[in-house]
Amino acid sequence: MKLYHSPTSPYVRKVMVLLAETGQQDDVTLVPATGTPVDAGSMPLAQNPLGKIPALERPEGPALYDSRVICRYLDDRAGGRLYPAAPRLWDTLVLEATADGIVDAAILMVYEWRVRPETARHEPWVEGQWAKVARSLDAIEGRWMSHLAGPLDMGQVAVGCALGYLDFRHHDRNWRGACPALAAWYEGFAARPSMQATVPPAA
Repeated sequence: MKLYHSPTSPYVRKVMVLLAETGQQDDVTLVPATGTPVDAGSMPLAQNPLGKIPALERPEGPALYDSRVICRYLDDRAGGRLYPAAPRLWDTLVLEATADGIVDAAILMVYEWRVRPETARHEPWVEGQWAKVARSLDAIEGRWMSHLAGPLDMGQVAVGCALGYLDFRHHDRNWRGACPALAAWYEGFAARPSMQATVPPAA
């Protein structure tokens, strides 16, 4: 299989952590890919018409995208370790969706200052994206800590990768100040070998 990959993508990091946790790293060849919404660059357009990563080429069918689809596929391939049976499954999926939403908003903030001309940037829009992040973190802190303390699943992996991205691109926002329980959980989770092996390189 081929995984279109960037070491700074939190969506790719989710897949890489899953591969490590399920022992499938050697089954995937990494193919570098970079681009933005205004310049597709080397993004795998033939594999994913949306021009996003990750995308996974597999021998038995069309390429898979986005990260949630790829993670479900790879987890199924490994015997279903990180997506538990219902009813815990629903909490896992909601946590994964919440974490991916945090990343969506955080990336849009990055694009605002990296892609838009300075005269076209809109600070209230940026703050609106951060408000989504802050509400989501508050929800995880208030509702999901018992789930995060349970057996490893993709909800935890997704949250860990989202928090890692906030540290990587938005460290000045100090998300830990409002979420001490989540910060304490993340300190332990980030020490997992799969997380340590996938820390993004310095910007």
